[in-house]
Amino acid sequence: MIIKNRKLKQLAVACASAFALMAASTAAKAAEAPVKAVSEQYVWDLTDFYATQKDWEAEVERLRGEVDSLKQYQGKLGESAKTLLKALDAQSVYNKELMRVWTYASNIRNTNLGDAKGQEMVGRLQALWQAVSASTSFMDPELVALGEEKIEAFIKSEPGLAKHALSLRDTLRKGKHVLSPETEKAISLMGTALSASQNARDILANAEIEWPTITLSDGTKAHLTNAGYALHRAAPAREDRAAVFDAFWGRYKDFESTFGATLNGEVQANVATATARKYDNTLQYFLAGDNIPEEVYRTLVKVTNDRIGVLHRYFKLRARMLDIKDLGYHDIYPDLVKTDLTFPIDKTREYMLESIEIMGPEYRDKFAKASVDRWMHVYPQPGKRSGAYMSGAAYDVHPLILLNHQDDYNSASTYAHEWGHAMHKVLTNENQPFELSNFSIFTTEIAAIAKEIILQEHMLENAKSEEERLFYLGYALEQMRGTFFRQVMFSEFELAIHETVERGEALTGARMTEIYGEILKRYHGHEQGVMNITEREMIEWAYIPHFYYNFYVYQYATSIAGAAYFVDQLKTGGDEARENYLDFLKAGGNNYPVEILKDAGLDMTSPVPYNAVIDRMESVMDKIEAILDKKDG
Repeated sequence: MIIKNRKLKQLAVACASAFALMAASTAAKAAEAPVKAVSEQYVWDLTDFYATQKDWEAEVERLRGEVDSLKQYQGKLGESAKTLLKALDAQSVYNKELMRVWTYASNIRNTNLGDAKGQEMVGRLQALWQAVSASTSFMDPELVALGEEKIEAFIKSEPGLAKHALSLRDTLRKGKHVLSPETEKAISLMGTALSASQNARDILANAEIEWPTITLSDGTKAHLTNAGYALHRAAPAREDRAAVFDAFWGRYKDFESTFGATLNGEVQANVATATARKYDNTLQYFLAGDNIPEEVYRTLVKVTNDRIGVLHRYFKLRARMLDIKDLGYHDIYPDLVKTDLTFPIDKTREYMLESIEIMGPEYRDKFAKASVDRWMHVYPQPGKRSGAYMSGAAYDVHPLILLNHQDDYNSASTYAHEWGHAMHKVLTNENQPFELSNFSIFTTEIAAIAKEIILQEHMLENAKSEEERLFYLGYALEQMRGTFFRQVMFSEFELAIHETVERGEALTGARMTEIYGEILKRYHGHEQGVMNITEREMIEWAYIPHFYYNFYVYQYATSIAGAAYFVDQLKTGGDEARENYLDFLKAGGNNYPVEILKDAGLDMTSPVPYNAVIDRMESVMDKIEAILDKKDG
């Protein structure tokens, strides 16, 4: 019923771009880009949230003064349906305003991470959020104690409870995993302590390790921090790429035991929490929040392994396009096809408008209006958060979009992705009450990646040359490799290390390297001679911060699979398919994610969506090979 502290991470991050873990190189370039004067059109206007920071300050103080206001209902939730409704409505009002002040503060902070004022604003809200969590920790245990029969009787007798019904039933569903009020309060106060492993890992990786500097073949001094690695791993000269990998992964290997200890700490805490809450396993615990069946995760991994030959075909095609006989892991990042095409922000918007004709006039007109309002912070500037996201927690206002636009196609694709999120939020908020507007990452990433694919299809259809077609096809191919296959590989590793601890086995850095190495070799066709995987890159697990987000990355893979399915439907199904898809966007969070998708005709527990994206990858490779054969012939 309450907004748990762990939700803060979701609200702060909002979402990643479709290239997910591959996008670090773009972020590194954005951070180093020169600052240019820009029109205020490309800087968001936060006065729609609060006219001044003083108004924000006043609202925060008001909320702080009301942090214990719901305690008046403690012990009384079962008195009557009207009492329960008053309590839940009061909670909704408070949470809605809390999310609004959070949205304002976090987005001010993210435009200049070094500014002490923004840091202080966010810090105040983090403390307030934890206080609210502790103050309302009585609610879930008390509702569970009322039991299903009484709750259902209340819902039937009081129409006002309809908008709360899903949340009430969800609390009952998780009832056997809800602990005593005292224990729930203690766990809510442990949020910061349980983040210690991740914090230690981040400090080690980003602040304390002395990263190497190497000289590339053109004389460039490459300082191989995490950002430096992302910038130089696609160096044109193959010997430079090998040198970058040798130096960078060698330094991670030096700290294998320490990184192993931090990730083991995270896994041990996860397993202990899942056990304390009486889940069968840790995977079930982390999927339970959105009521995602384990079958989704395990079917995703199974289908991917059953069709791993498609990924191996991709690597063979990559070797052909790069003219490399002995493909290595250091050859996975150079662009397959380069282009001198540019995508300024205004032109990007035009392309987006043209591409979404397939969505119908309602969607197109809403985007046309929203995209010229000041909802975006477009260009890089000193101290600005890297990457891109959509921030849509403020129900009564509008979404915000942070970009670091570079006038390249990756930036255009990111624009489509984040507007996919924003339009999902617009349609949800127009059609759902606040209580049913909090859609899942599981569904909204589908909405975002679908817009990327729709833009790709539009650009491909309007390409003016075979070289331009080859560029868009190559981009699409690499997106599927990075967003589907690579994320499933990470997901398989994440499941394996948790199951290792669940079996009572030791989980050291060396053991993680062994587990990751086996999976890495299988995915990249090491035994089949497709790509040579050496011990050097088997330490890559230590580089991936998402393993501390706990069964999060699989959603990148499910999302691109679902997006591929829906785009195919939009292209072939006519008006019915379009209305079906729009209904999916308007549903927001009015049901569990898997059920919302089933209503839209997509069963994520079946192999269908995963085969759809793999089939799409095969089709793209067919087109690329046809172009290459024609050129070679």
